[in-house]
Amino acid sequence: MMGEGSSNNNINKEYGLGVSRGISIIDIVLRIIAMLGTFGSAVAMGTTEETLPSSNFSTQAAAGVLFQAQYDDIPTFRFFVIANAVVCGYLAFSLPLSIYHIVMIRTSKKSANTRALLIFLDTIMLGVVSAGASAAAAIVYIAHKGNSSANWVAICQQYQEFCEKITGSLIGSFAAALIFVLLIPLSALVLSRHHH
Repeated sequence: MMGEGSSNNNINKEYGLGVSRGISIIDIVLRIIAMLGTFGSAVAMGTTEETLPSSNFSTQAAAGVLFQAQYDDIPTFRFFVIANAVVCGYLAFSLPLSIYHIVMIRTSKKSANTRALLIFLDTIMLGVVSAGASAAAAIVYIAHKGNSSANWVAICQQYQEFCEKITGSLIGSFAAALIFVLLIPLSALVLSRHHH
């Protein structure tokens, strides 16, 4: 009888370690996807510009005048690029900890401390990437729709390529925010399993 309880205990422990290792593997895959998304968003936004000749506008501008739209003309887009670059850098530096969680799954004390640190930092990075993406999305909306109450005209009829690129750059950033929303409870789940 005593051997059966011990055997069941070992099976439960091994099963728990397998689940924790599986979640750790999912963690690293999600971090890599989020890192690629934020990198792509930062690069897409940071390289966005479009120049148009004056003939594209219905103003009385002199012939040969060029109208230019660049991402860094708008401080919100600069913040978006910086926020995504910071989050991408964080995700790159968090990969070794994620690998550590896969390899050192049996040392629960150290693993629990580093997992708690990741939860804390992931929460901060969720705020950073969400702020950047949300602020940029508001400007992209105004670029597409304008605001008649404020007398802001939509610029996307003239700067179509510019608008397509800035709109597309939001995808990776919002995807990274969603991934953080998944990573935080996954890490918390593994952390709570260490205490049982």
